[in-house]
Amino acid sequence: MKAVKPRQRGALRADARRNRDRILAAAADAFAESGPDTPVEEIANAAGVAVGTLYRRFPDREALIRGVGIINLANALAETRAAAAEEPTAWDALVRILGQSQHLRLSLQLTFDSPGARAILADDPEATALKRQMMAVLDDVVRTAQAEGALRSDIGTGDVAMAYVLLVRRVMIPRIEAAPLASERCIALMLDALRGGPGHPLPGRALNRTDLGL
Repeated sequence: MKAVKPRQRGALRADARRNRDRILAAAADAFAESGPDTPVEEIANAAGVAVGTLYRRFPDREALIRGVGIINLANALAETRAAAAEEPTAWDALVRILGQSQHLRLSLQLTFDSPGARAILADDPEATALKRQMMAVLDDVVRTAQAEGALRSDIGTGDVAMAYVLLVRRVMIPRIEAAPLASERCIALMLDALRGGPGHPLPGRALNRTDLGL
């Protein structure tokens, strides 16, 4: 009988990394679609791994939410920085950030729209640092767009972030294929309302980063 060579330790580590990446990607999709209470079995099936494999990588739901939250925050930060650096104007950067970043959408949902996920990420120093860095970049984009005259002057970064969170909340639409169009139209309406120029006065004062605890 031909001897079977044992796997090398490096190969096992590579397999473990691939499994972890698949689990995180599947969990991110599931959380974006159904929220962070999605059954673990569904996430494991979508990732193509056994439930036991998922639990070896993430021993509980809290660890899985933290893993998804951190990687999405890191991706959202990278996308936000890229938009700020590459677009010709701050307004163009803001349009790109709000219109194209799926990572930002999920990050804000987990940060503000889900009490359980919010509590988990609030206690994580890495997640907190990433949130603050991302909001700092967004704050600079908002202030620069206002200085350009493209963004109305009576709002703050907190207003932009919270309006975006409210617009991207999960809404049950009878025709599921209409959901992306509805979201796109709502974001377009929000951006139009944010444009500089005459408009109806807003109540109270502008919301800033510190109002969001960031």
